Amino acid sequence: MGKLFLVPTPIGNLEDITFRAIKVLKEADLILAEDTRNSGKLLKHFEISTQMISHHMHNEHKTVEGLVERIKAGETFALISDAGTPAISDPGFLLTRACVEAGVEVDCLPGATAFVPALVNSGLPNDKFIFEGFLPVKKGRQTRLKILSEESRTMIFYESPHKLIKTLTHFSEYFGGDRQVSVSREITKLHEETIRGTAEEVLKHYTEKPPKGEIVIIVAGKK
Repeated sequence: MGKLFLVPTPIGNLEDITFRAIKVLKEADLILAEDTRNSGKLLKHFEISTQMISHHMHNEHKTVEGLVERIKAGETFALISDAGTPAISDPGFLLTRACVEAGVEVDCLPGATAFVPALVNSGLPNDKFIFEGFLPVKKGRQTRLKILSEESRTMIFYESPHKLIKTLTHFSEYFGGDRQVSVSREITKLHEETIRGTAEEVLKHYTEKPPKGEIVIIVAGKK
């Protein structure tokens, strides 16, 4: 029987990839990539010639069963997303679950993920926290925000730049304008920054200076 490796890839700085990740990607029979064009640049940089096929949210439901059978037959696959650790707000969960249920060995390598440095950089309590990922866009958003308004642990959210103002506005409305917030964007990249303050202060900052790039929001829990 083969094996499934979940391989984290850099979220910006290519030097954040591990030696072990490169070794696994070179030795795998096949690489499952969220976007082969994007991952192709990474593989070329590290001189990795392993065959690669697409594995993303639009096709993973249809391909999981066949991939599991191939691993059971002896092939070893490496799964990567566009950036960071697979299955964390990215494809990977369905295949991982199917492999576990089929008795196939799964090995997730440690490595880059955006929310850990954002949490540590925030200066907010990190002994207990919850990861929320992306909030619902429409249906269920208000209900989720009402529930989270009573959450005492530090909260972690992912957000796109064009929705940040809307989300910060909702945080101010549901959690209170004085709730402590930290917004990290472009982590590990050239223009990386972290803006800390109350929800109102951070909202004012990004209203005046529209954000760009990947964003992680850390919100203090209710006291």
